[in-house]
Amino acid sequence: MDSETSVRGDQDAAAHAAREVIEVLEVLWSRGRDIAPTAPVSSSQLRVLYALDGAQGINLRTLGEFLGSAPSSVSRMCDRLHALGFIERSLSPASRRELELRLSSRGANYLTELRARRESALLEAISAMRPAERSALVKGLDGFHRAVEHTTPGRTPAGDRPVESA
Repeated sequence: MDSETSVRGDQDAAAHAAREVIEVLEVLWSRGRDIAPTAPVSSSQLRVLYALDGAQGINLRTLGEFLGSAPSSVSRMCDRLHALGFIERSLSPASRRELELRLSSRGANYLTELRARRESALLEAISAMRPAERSALVKGLDGFHRAVEHTTPGRTPAGDRPVESA
């Protein structure tokens, strides 16, 4: 087997393993919802909350670019999240025609609780791993995260992303 075929095989195996892990995580997350039901937040709306958690005070256009979504879709998601009390909107000090979006304290609490439930579910599985496996997991996930940040259109690596104002 030549090196190009070997690399492709490694990539296929990694993609397959990542898909399987994602499917297992989806099952873990759904178990968490059964134990502690949450507000009806879709995965798209959750992406909005994550984005606002990392970049408070951005406008709809910037949020849409970050998410790779149409302005009308982003606006509807924000309307729903605002109605739930998860985000706040205010006039931009730079332009009266633009709104700044921020995660509300209720939205921040929702993310904190969601993350705690997810980490608890993960900790149970991770604690069953050997130390060398945990180290390899951390290293592999760190590399995977960086690769996603660098290959996803419209995304800037988290450490490099400026917090934009409206």
